[in-house]
Amino acid sequence: MASVAYGPEAIVLVLAAAGGNALGLTLPVSAAIVVLLAVLVLSYRQLIAAFPDGGGAYAVAKAHLGRRASLVAAASLVIDYVLNVAVSVTAGTAALTSAFPAAGRYTVWIALSVLALITAVNLRGIVSSARAFVTPTVVFVVSIASVIVVGLVNGGSHSVPQVDSQTVGTIGILLVLKAFSSGCAALTGVEAIANATPQFRENRIRRAQRAEVALGVLLGAMMLGIAALVERLHIQPQAGVTVLSQLTEGVFGRGAMYYVVQVATIVLLALAANTSFGGLPQLMKVVASDDHLPHRLTRRTRNGVYRNGVLILAGASALLIVVSGGDVNALVPLFAICVFIGFTLAQVGLVRHWAVTRSHGWRRRAALNGFGAVLTAVAAVVLTVMKAGEGSLWVVLVLAILVAAMELLARSYRRTRELDIRTAADTSHPGEHPRHSFAGQGLAVVPVSSPLCCATNDALHAARAFGREVVALHVVIDGDSVQEGDTAGEGDTAQEGDTDAGTAREHDDFASEWRRYHPLDRLVEVRAPDEDSIVDVLVDHIATLASNDDVLVIIPDSASDTRAKLLSSGRADDLERALKRTTPALVTRTRTSVDARRSTSIANVRR
Repeated sequence: MASVAYGPEAIVLVLAAAGGNALGLTLPVSAAIVVLLAVLVLSYRQLIAAFPDGGGAYAVAKAHLGRRASLVAAASLVIDYVLNVAVSVTAGTAALTSAFPAAGRYTVWIALSVLALITAVNLRGIVSSARAFVTPTVVFVVSIASVIVVGLVNGGSHSVPQVDSQTVGTIGILLVLKAFSSGCAALTGVEAIANATPQFRENRIRRAQRAEVALGVLLGAMMLGIAALVERLHIQPQAGVTVLSQLTEGVFGRGAMYYVVQVATIVLLALAANTSFGGLPQLMKVVASDDHLPHRLTRRTRNGVYRNGVLILAGASALLIVVSGGDVNALVPLFAICVFIGFTLAQVGLVRHWAVTRSHGWRRRAALNGFGAVLTAVAAVVLTVMKAGEGSLWVVLVLAILVAAMELLARSYRRTRELDIRTAADTSHPGEHPRHSFAGQGLAVVPVSSPLCCATNDALHAARAFGREVVALHVVIDGDSVQEGDTAGEGDTAQEGDTDAGTAREHDDFASEWRRYHPLDRLVEVRAPDEDSIVDVLVDHIATLASNDDVLVIIPDSASDTRAKLLSSGRADDLERALKRTTPALVTRTRTSVDARRSTSIANVRR
């Protein structure tokens, strides 16, 4: 919603180049954008119901358009989320310097300070940060509504300095298209609710759908109201002063209400970056689960924060702020390109989704998504072409680089996994350093996640040397059951699976594979409600064992170099710290190099 502070201004900046007469197109161009907004809101309402586990365009493209299309969708959303933070923060800073011109020379430092504050709030957790944003959001919406209503009724009771445009150009279709493409920056953020649907509480599908509709109604009303007010007050761009500041001054003067509106705008634009901080880490978690980003991005802290994703987003946004010199107008032209690529892929994927599922009313839904896909595809082309001279081709280049990097990362994970399996299955040698037990005392516990893994084999060899009894400890993840309130809305259906049966099958598969490759090592399985609880469940079980016996925990670890550590999930580090902090058990880790094991295996074969 805070995008109304820079979306209409982007339209005015383009139209003003053709003279005062062209500013009469502000309302028609804004109306066209609002029509597109309505189509997007309806489409994403359907997407929320069809894909309630988050991921937005990435999840849809992955399910129905193939891996390559899903990577394009993911990369485009990553770029858009980063730009959203940079644009929101710099736009908030511009609102501040409009109200307090003396602060203009500190633009970059103010923007970086605001970004640091937003990052700190989000590191506390999405729930606490969302609550912190409620009051300024309400104040902002009421303030903008007051400006629009009073301004349209009274026509502006205070004079605003006018800037005569000496440039008179032709009002042609290219000018209108460029103004439209600039104003489309106001539509970024529509997809964020679909990406972060799992962050909602119970009845999350219905809650997310209502939030999407509320967003669309409020944003559309404010866009049209501000555009109408721009035409009525004959507002033109001024250096160092935002269009919203001019509108507020024209309606209320430089009194108390002016500063209320400006401060509300400053705060909400600064906090509007929370859209990215809520959506991008969740999206990166989904993509990382598919091996296209480092696995560390799947990890959450105890308060539910994807800390690594938050820090990466903050760092990339800070870099953009510094490079742009804190100028919002340098960033807005690049803003909407990638998100419209995501819009298009999401809606094309939904057309295929409805054609496959053929649920009640699927033809109506497919027609809506098909129409939306055509509109957003045309908008994406227009945005790229019209903004070619302002850096849009650089955005496309970065998008291509991100997709290629995701491809290479997935290939690296796949090769490492295949090599690990081949090497672990080679039983021609017992290990590099075979040992014989000399103590025979205590219990050796080995947490395992795979029955066929070099690191697991090495940890078991070490355990047999130091304990009278070896226990392999495996955590079984319970399936997420479908919540009673997660209905798909009118005519929408959510896919349901037999999660208990799926969990049982995974348990049986692991147990049978373990008996096949490690028939002499006892396997103990414990249950965890979700992946975030794995470390806690392991620590609790080992603490119970350590209360009755001497326990040595040997953690399998194949992350033996810096690159492997960056690509790993980091769960071994968390487990080691938690065990040392809360249990009396002795803790050690194996250091397995798959490449070294592979070389040894090849040498044995040659001999």
